[in-house]
Amino acid sequence: MTRFAMTRSDLVEELAARFSQLTHRDAELAVKTVLDAMSDALVRGHRIEIRGFGSFSINRRPPRVGRNPRSGESVMIPEKRVPHFKPGKALREAVDAGTPVPPTPADL
Repeated sequence: MTRFAMTRSDLVEELAARFSQLTHRDAELAVKTVLDAMSDALVRGHRIEIRGFGSFSINRRPPRVGRNPRSGESVMIPEKRVPHFKPGKALREAVDAGTPVPPTPADL
């Protein structure tokens, strides 16, 4: 199985290829704007829901006691807020079937 990671540059290329009226620079700005808006919303503690794709939220990891692997000494690990992604039903089913996600009426 070949592994492939889609990068921000790949998203820009895909957007520019699908919409010929967009310049590469416009596509780059669109991708940056969307990702920045999503990041800002998560930083503020908001939840992001994209129907048919999934939702992004913040999970809280409570403080806990851990161990230093070298010395075995107890170390207090502070509370963390971490981003969490939960795929939507359509995405889960498409990934399981190995097929692309079908467009919704809003996409057309």
